Amino acid sequence: SQLDKEAALSSLPSEWPTDLTSTIAARVATDDQTVVVLDDDPTGTQTVYDLPVLTEWSEDTIDAEFDRGTPAFYVMTNSRSLNPDDAAALNDTIAQRLKTAAKKHGRRLSVISRSDSTLRGHYPLEIDVLARALQDAEGGNENDSTTSSIDGQIIVPFFLEGGRLTINNVHYVADGIYLVPAAETPFAKDAVFGFTKSNLLDYVEEKTKGRFKRDQVESITIDDIRKGGPDTVRAKLSKLSNMQPCIVNSATLRDVQVFALGLLDAEEKDKKSFLVRSAASFVQARIGLPKKPILGASVINSSNNANGGLVVVGSYVPKSTKQLESLLTLEELEKIEINVADLVGDTEKCTSTLNRILDRVQGAITSGKNTVVYTSRTLVTGATPAESLAIGNAVSRGLVSIVSNLKAQPRFIIAKGGITSSDVATKGLGIKRAMVMGQADPGVPVWSIGEEGKFPGMSYVIFPGNVGGDNALLDLVRRLSE
Repeated sequence: SQLDKEAALSSLPSEWPTDLTSTIAARVATDDQTVVVLDDDPTGTQTVYDLPVLTEWSEDTIDAEFDRGTPAFYVMTNSRSLNPDDAAALNDTIAQRLKTAAKKHGRRLSVISRSDSTLRGHYPLEIDVLARALQDAEGGNENDSTTSSIDGQIIVPFFLEGGRLTINNVHYVADGIYLVPAAETPFAKDAVFGFTKSNLLDYVEEKTKGRFKRDQVESITIDDIRKGGPDTVRAKLSKLSNMQPCIVNSATLRDVQVFALGLLDAEEKDKKSFLVRSAASFVQARIGLPKKPILGASVINSSNNANGGLVVVGSYVPKSTKQLESLLTLEELEKIEINVADLVGDTEKCTSTLNRILDRVQGAITSGKNTVVYTSRTLVTGATPAESLAIGNAVSRGLVSIVSNLKAQPRFIIAKGGITSSDVATKGLGIKRAMVMGQADPGVPVWSIGEEGKFPGMSYVIFPGNVGGDNALLDLVRRLSE
C-alpha cells in the first residue's frame, strides 16, 4: 500500500557521508572498459550530457565509436516498440558487434540494458539474450544455456527525476506526497508489458515465470548501502554466480553511487562479471557524471529562427494526457488533433488525413505560430499485445510522416512519449548519431542533431511520457517561446 513519502524517507538511516562522483569519474577515466548503454527508447538519456547516441548499429558505426575512444555511449534500440522475437534478434546482433569491436580495440565491455523506471519492457528477455551473446567475452561458452560466466543480473530501477524509489525491496512511484507501489499505478496495466508485483523479488519471479524464485533473488538493502558502503555492496555482489538476479534498493542518487562503486570493485578486484538492467539514474552514477544545470531556452532554440516550434504528442499514459490538456489551454497555439481511427486500416484515408495535417502544420510554423499535433486520447488497443504494438506503431508512422515531410525548420521540436520520440528521431529527422546536450527540464533530454540529420545542429527535445507535473509541457513551451 502507499506510503507517506516524507515519513518513509525520514525513517531511513542517513546517507553515506561521501559524494563519490569524482572517485567514480577518476576510475572510469583510467579504466580500459567501454560502457555501452543499450536503450530501449530514447528517453534513457534523461540524466546525462556530452555523450553520443547511436540510432543505428552497423559494424562500421560501432567500430568508429570505439575508434574515437568514447568511454561511454548509448545505442538507441527502441526495442520496447518491437515484438519479443525482433527485440531478441536485435539485442543479439548489437552484442555480437560490440564484442567484436571491443576485442579489436583491446577494451573490456560493460553493457547496461536501460529500460523503464516503471518496470515495463522486455525483461528478462533482453538481459538473457545479452548474457548468452556476451558469454564468450567473459570466457564462457555461448552455446551452454545451463551455466553462465556472467555472475549476476543487477536490477536498478531507481530514477531520481521521475520519483522512482526502491525501499524494502518494493519499487515505488512518487505521486505528490505519497509513494505508490509500482503495481498499483497505471503503468502496471500496460497492454504489452503489464505486471502485478511491486516487490522486486516477486517481480523477478513473475517476469521469469518462476525460473528464479523470490528466495533466489539477492537484495542490496538501503542498510547495506548507507551503513556498510561500497565494501558491503562488493561483498554481496562477489557471492553472486550464474546470472543470479540481484535487486538494488535506492532512495537517492548517492545510494546508487555507493552501489556503483561497490560494483566496480567487485568487477576489478574480485574479477566478477555483471549485466545491469536499470533505469536512467544508474548510468549517471556508473560513469561519475556530475549534475549539470537545466539548459536555457537560448541553448535549445535554433538561433535567428522566427518560425514557430512543433510539439508532437503520441504517448497515452495518463500523465501525458494531463500535460497535453494543460498545453491546450495556451491561446496562441495551433492545435491539431489526429483521429487514431484515421491512421489504422484504410490507407487512402490515412494518406489524405496526413496530407491535410501537414499543410496546416507547415502554414502555422512558417507564420511563427507554435503548433501541437496530438493523437486522439481514446486509447485504441488490439485483441493481443502484438496487435496493440502494431496499432501503436501505425500511429507513430503517421506522426513521423508529418515531421519527415516538413519543409520549414521549426524553432524547436518536442516529441512526447517513448515510441513517438524514437521514431521521430530516426525516421522523421534521420538522426544516426546525436550528442546529448543535457536536459530541458529534470528528466527531459535534449539532443543535438548530427550532420546526417534533417536539420543538422538543431536541438531535439525528448519528453518522456511519465515525467513532470501536469504543467511541465506547457511551462517548457512557454519558456522556449520567449
